[in-house]
Amino acid sequence: MPSADHAATFAKAEKICHDNGVKLTVKRKNVLGVLLNSDKPLSAYEIADIYRTTHHETLAPMSVYRMLDILSELPLVHKLSSENKYLACSHITCSHTHQVPQFLICKSCGKVAEKGIQGSVIDALKESIKLADFQLLNSQIELQCICNDCAKSSSS
Repeated sequence: MPSADHAATFAKAEKICHDNGVKLTVKRKNVLGVLLNSDKPLSAYEIADIYRTTHHETLAPMSVYRMLDILSELPLVHKLSSENKYLACSHITCSHTHQVPQFLICKSCGKVAEKGIQGSVIDALKESIKLADFQLLNSQIELQCICNDCAKSSSS
């Protein structure tokens, strides 16, 4: 069972699912719990391994992918395309309208920070893309960075 530390997150996730006509099944909730308890993004295979250890039940990676697809559409989970890994949305319990996510990914330790992008920035990108005769398919931005902790460690 997911940790009690995330009770408010699961309550909000349940509401988001209900409002979108999706059932937050026990397995989906447990997969979300694995991501909430992780300090780094995880692949579907890593999620399946942690799920097996934590819940003493085998979950096929293909089932994990299907659950992640559903959770991503809500969006309770985000996929980092550059890493082919997933993380729980850091704004599940927020009541404000979410901005387009920008992910800062530390190439040294794998830590990820999720930040919102102002609409004006996305509008400017869309205009630039349109002028280049392209169409934007996904406005999520993933920036390869180094976190301050790793930067301090490497300069010592």
